[in-house]
Amino acid sequence: MPIPVILDCDPGHDDAMAILLAVANPAIELRAVTAVAGNQTVGKTALNARRMLSLAGAYQVPVAAGCDRPLSGALEIGDYVHGESGLDGPAFGEPAVPLDPRHGVDLMHDTLTAAAEPVTIVAIGPLTNVATLLRRYPGASDQIREIVIMGGSTERGNHTPYAEFNIYADPEAAAEVLGSGVPTTWVGLNVSHQALVTTDVLDGISALGTPLADLCVELLTFFGTSYQRTWGFEAPPLHDPITVAYLIDPAVLGHVRVGLRVELDGAHTRGATVADLHRRMDWEPNANVGLTLDRDRFWNLMIGAIDTLGSRQGGHR
Repeated sequence: MPIPVILDCDPGHDDAMAILLAVANPAIELRAVTAVAGNQTVGKTALNARRMLSLAGAYQVPVAAGCDRPLSGALEIGDYVHGESGLDGPAFGEPAVPLDPRHGVDLMHDTLTAAAEPVTIVAIGPLTNVATLLRRYPGASDQIREIVIMGGSTERGNHTPYAEFNIYADPEAAAEVLGSGVPTTWVGLNVSHQALVTTDVLDGISALGTPLADLCVELLTFFGTSYQRTWGFEAPPLHDPITVAYLIDPAVLGHVRVGLRVELDGAHTRGATVADLHRRMDWEPNANVGLTLDRDRFWNLMIGAIDTLGSRQGGHR
């Protein structure tokens, strides 16, 4: 049976690829997409979610805009990576998927309430929507099977030296989700930096020969240029789709169960995730934390998804 999923995201180039993977693979039943402010403002991230669902032909999936700022503090966006639109690179037409009039958090709650079985939340942006859901609807946690999060790192950060962007953008929300009692699995930078979009990956996507493949190459090429300019990476890491790939094929991700904390107060480390990998602290293990990636399995799933959707649409170069 396919896994029912709510995808909470802030598209974003890597979020865009996660949407394609979630739509294409039959192991996932994508029931709703909610947008949060992060890589860009929430109006733009919701538009980008609608754009990618339209390209994927997923016209029936509802999309709603959620929280437009973190639980506390000022909004910081990732436009230095994703550009003015949040999906800079290719040109997009008007999306065919409409914007649901509900607030994203209400769409999440309605989707959970309507489900006959617990639903997995895949959260690949700041965790503001998810934390707000748990605050506003305390009973919602009973309908959540697991929250799979792209966030944090067991090593260093990207937005600051020790904080990964999604967690830095709303560390209070991340701490609340971690402490909620809902099972969580964390895919951090230490994992996603094993999923580099190298030349062979771009060549493999381009060889599919479809308009969708060409658009993905444009997206990932812009993304790579941003990474080269900002961090000096020769190839960018494709963070977000690993969460979806893990649900499709758990062997993609090697993880351990450890005590995890979110740093809220550090003058130089606010937003960092602290994983007690060597059991040095008296912390009860409270989260699954990813360590390793099966790169071949991951890219086979990702390129296969682009191929599947491109073939459905028809047309080749």
